[in-house]
Amino acid sequence: MSAPGKFHLRPALYGTVILYLVGDLFIVGGPLRRQIDLTDPDSPASLAAAKERGVVARVAGQPITRNQIDRALAERLWLDGKNTTDLSEQDLKTARDAALDELIDQQLLRLQVKALSAQLTVSDAEIDERVKRLVGRFESKGALETAMKSQGFGNEKDLRERLAARIRQEKFINLRIAPFIRVSDGEAQEWFGKNPAAVSLPERIEARHVFIPTLSTSPEEAKQKLDAALVELTEKKKDFATLAKELSQDPATRDNGGSLGWMTRDRLPADFAAPVFAMAVNQPALVRTKLGWHLVEVTGSKPAEPRTFEQAKPEIIAALEAIKRQKAVDDVRKSLRKPGTVKIETL
Repeated sequence: MSAPGKFHLRPALYGTVILYLVGDLFIVGGPLRRQIDLTDPDSPASLAAAKERGVVARVAGQPITRNQIDRALAERLWLDGKNTTDLSEQDLKTARDAALDELIDQQLLRLQVKALSAQLTVSDAEIDERVKRLVGRFESKGALETAMKSQGFGNEKDLRERLAARIRQEKFINLRIAPFIRVSDGEAQEWFGKNPAAVSLPERIEARHVFIPTLSTSPEEAKQKLDAALVELTEKKKDFATLAKELSQDPATRDNGGSLGWMTRDRLPADFAAPVFAMAVNQPALVRTKLGWHLVEVTGSKPAEPRTFEQAKPEIIAALEAIKRQKAVDDVRKSLRKPGTVKIETL
């Protein structure tokens, strides 16, 4: 082909390409248009594609999916010792909505925590304490490991990382709310004047126990050991302090005679409080709880009685601080969603 012929073809080719692009982009919405739309996160095509992937919300462009909601809900219930079968249909819907709000808040908190990471350190001891509290909710190590796997924790390291993240977020919130939760003596006295009956001392008992958890010992073996211990106690072959020293696996009480001190019903797990508060004084017996077997003896009992302001003051201040804390936390959460700060979308 001659050179003039080539020059005549070029405008034609360019024109064809331009016509194709115009048609694809602005008329028929062809493949190129669709690809460009997908690069725009706010385009109808991108939103439709996100919904197909299960995205239900976005925070600063970061997606939150239905699967994340399912996992967050299951984890929250698991940490509280529950599961979805414990909820009604309406309660489950409410819980899922709350889980989505929690995930949005967590994403907003992560952005804030990242900026203050130097001030929000978490020690191994803090994580150890959370793990210890969590372990205490399960009857056996196997039950704990099964529950961890069901919640997506591959190993203890994964669990510790999740707990550390939660502790950092709690510390961030505490930094923000500290100035707003202090309670003065005047506030406490005013509340006491209006609610004296609310802080009267409830029924109390003094008790001691020998405890064998079923986390590391089979229920049958634990009961057998304590049955034998009860016989030794009633036959006065051994005293309670000796049995606690020899058998109890409660590190907080085994070296002080198994003493639990004075207790009120509302401060105890229900499966422990109910049988123990029904026991007669100085009549030891075995009690089964979800944590294990206890050999328990009630050594004293006191009826309910009124209290003075000075006696009730620490409790009143703690209760009023809790009320102020909840309001302050709610205010922090609202401030994180202040319009114009971070873009939050629900799809």
